[in-house]
Amino acid sequence: MMRWAKLMMFLFDAYSDDLFKVNGGIVRDLATAIATTAPKAFVLVISNPVNSTVPIVAEVFKSHNVYDPKKLFGVTTLDVVRASTFLAEVAGDVSNAPNVTVPVLGGHSGVTILPILSQATPSLPANLSETEVETLTKRIQFGGDEVVKAKDGAGSATLSMAYAGAEFATKILKAVKGGSEEVITQSYVDLNADPEGGKKVTEEIGTSLDYFSVSVKLGVGLSPNHSTQANSSCLLAQRS
Repeated sequence: MMRWAKLMMFLFDAYSDDLFKVNGGIVRDLATAIATTAPKAFVLVISNPVNSTVPIVAEVFKSHNVYDPKKLFGVTTLDVVRASTFLAEVAGDVSNAPNVTVPVLGGHSGVTILPILSQATPSLPANLSETEVETLTKRIQFGGDEVVKAKDGAGSATLSMAYAGAEFATKILKAVKGGSEEVITQSYVDLNADPEGGKKVTEEIGTSLDYFSVSVKLGVGLSPNHSTQANSSCLLAQRS
């Protein structure tokens, strides 16, 4: 039934000392199946290491001449969820996490995860010290390790990963359906999906790179010339 699929998600995570070797091969094979049966589907990659599995999917699609960078997304929503939850906890009310927004850019692994706490909504508590901000940042970056330790090596953050995947998939479906409300989120993407926005991102960073987790605007029929904020890119999610 895959050939009629409009959206495909890589949602698995084999916990292993050699995560890339195990997951990389599985992602390659699944990408090959999608490229040959449902090449126009939106592809959401949440299987780790996302910084590496997203490029694997891209290269497989390129080898089959069906690659559309506007339809490939690395799901980094788990970092966003953790950032919102941990910030709400620091603020004294973890139940308010759904109302807290923290953009998270960069990548989806350790120090590549960059929570932009200065742009959090609501703002950081005024009494938060620099040391506390550093501790919060590190906890967001290495929240996965915290889960693995709590499970005593018996697994990883499977439930929260599933939640994050569902959240991002819902955003994609909402954007494709269309409507007046903007859908903006963060995702690890090929910056060539939006050459103008990608160029601004690399200029801000000061180095050339192909993939980065940025704020993306999703929707049908958007103009590729939308304004691009610092460290963000506006991309298209097109229906076909």
